[in-house]
Amino acid sequence: MNDLTPDPSIPRNRKPDWIRVKAPVSKGYEETRALMRELKLNTVCEEAACPNIGECWTKKHATVMILGDVCTRACAFCNVKTGMPRKVDPLEPENVAEAAARLGLQHIVVTSVDRDDLPDGGAGQFVKVIEALRRTTPATTIEILTPDFRGLMRPAVEAICAAGPDVYNHNLETVPRLYPTIRPGARYYASLRLLEEVKRHDPAIFTKSGIMLGLGEERLEVHQVMDDMRSADVDFITMGQYLQPTPRHAAVADFITPQVFNAYGAVARAKGFLQVAASPLTRSSYHADADFAAMKAARTAQLAKKAR
Repeated sequence: MNDLTPDPSIPRNRKPDWIRVKAPVSKGYEETRALMRELKLNTVCEEAACPNIGECWTKKHATVMILGDVCTRACAFCNVKTGMPRKVDPLEPENVAEAAARLGLQHIVVTSVDRDDLPDGGAGQFVKVIEALRRTTPATTIEILTPDFRGLMRPAVEAICAAGPDVYNHNLETVPRLYPTIRPGARYYASLRLLEEVKRHDPAIFTKSGIMLGLGEERLEVHQVMDDMRSADVDFITMGQYLQPTPRHAAVADFITPQVFNAYGAVARAKGFLQVAASPLTRSSYHADADFAAMKAARTAQLAKKAR
């Protein structure tokens, strides 16, 4: 066990009132769940035990997780299963597109597990999903949330950017100091380079990244991550409260208050992000459709101001 892994015999900290959510019970939730099962699709909403699943699925907003439900890495914060993944499903791209059509999605978020076992890290499946969505639901805007494609970053980013997603998200997850215990299979500066590479290939693609708070990070470390993101020309930052999925995962060091999240959000806006989402329940794909519209409007306004 690392120093952030709690003793399973010790009860986890009680969640404060501001991050308690209602159990998912609605017709929309059940219909979304049934569709995911029918099309044999995995969702990060379920696999990562997202606290917003009830709200999002009631609105028929689901974040699809491609490339299976087994990850080749074992991050200390993540509830997705770890092990040897199964063979990639060749029908998955068309099934994702069908789900988008049947849910009537104006904006879709597609993420994946890490697939270090694949020669391209899974980049080709992202490309196929984007292409299927463009054919089936051409009006749907596409946001992808990819892994770091360790050792394969440049060709992976090049192929995915060529397919033309509207938003490219890759999360830094935490501050550099905590990487050895929280994200041991990744490298902070490699993730930053990925975000830079996306902008180098296509400056028109919006870039997005997020971090979790409550893992023991310091305020100035969070500010430095913001500066690093801005140096990589990241357009959108998300900040949310880390919640411990099981006693085997990293413990919550602090429950960050809504007031502190508001303060971090104000700092991020002052640093020049086009869009900022900072609250205890913020997650990468939470309210992604509305945030995309706001980010697009902010860029339009910014360009108009420069043209004067």
